[in-house]
Amino acid sequence: MIRLPLLYRSTRVPTGRTGAALNLTPRALGWRYIHFAVRHLACGVVWSGHTGREERCLVLLRGRFDVRWGDRSYRVGPREDVFDGYPHAVYLPAGTPFHIVAGHESEIADCRTLSSGTSSRAARLEPRVIRPEDCGNEIRGGGNATRQIVDIVPPAFPADRLMLCEVYTPGGNWSSYPPHKHDTDDPPREVDLDEIYYYRFKEAGAYGFQRLYDGRRDDTLRVVNGDVVAVRDGYHPFVTAYGYDAYYLNVLAGERRSMAASDDPAHARFRNEWPPPDPRVPMVVRAEVVGR
Repeated sequence: MIRLPLLYRSTRVPTGRTGAALNLTPRALGWRYIHFAVRHLACGVVWSGHTGREERCLVLLRGRFDVRWGDRSYRVGPREDVFDGYPHAVYLPAGTPFHIVAGHESEIADCRTLSSGTSSRAARLEPRVIRPEDCGNEIRGGGNATRQIVDIVPPAFPADRLMLCEVYTPGGNWSSYPPHKHDTDDPPREVDLDEIYYYRFKEAGAYGFQRLYDGRRDDTLRVVNGDVVAVRDGYHPFVTAYGYDAYYLNVLAGERRSMAASDDPAHARFRNEWPPPDPRVPMVVRAEVVGR
């Protein structure tokens, strides 16, 4: 049996150039749902496309762009980087032609999944711009397992299969903890999901570790800026090294519109024993809060 990689590295796109730092298809990732890419657009570059049978969410990592579909046009951003504030994004359902012009040099996470297509829910979906004020926020955990969750496309969002959030973890802290999994279809306790972790760090030389384990295997991966971890199954906690704040974009998709997960029974007790939250969170705030 061929064992597919868990960790994927970005390629460098030179400053001022257009190209893909990552382009991971479902076939390359060994699963059914998620296609994940990170695209660099030079200032003024035009990107036109059609979602076809997929639904898409384009998350602005850096820069600014204008997007148009039909007779509607919107400005998305600006965002200096992922640590600058809440996200800007665009949701595009299946069957949507789109046209993007980069207003600044930009990086965009292109998150896609095959739409269910025939469902009544999918038929009613519409494109929309997601602004910082549209995003949810949660401080989760406590002590050195505190992290900040910023929802972009939560289960309640009018999408088909895609779900996305950004997670901020202060240096030295644990995240996705207690260890949990979502590889079994047993709602409402747990649902089966494919999941991407796309990592960014504030500083050069920063790193963290993600463990992926179950009863058959146990892997620990060193992750750095621009890395992707494909979580196909098993428990998958993360810790960032002391002194290095971490960000990751979670992209999830499956048959059910839920993020229900099961904790590892060996560590589940910690969810009911959290100390007070780490005072370093929230790490990012909405732009309108900054201006007050």
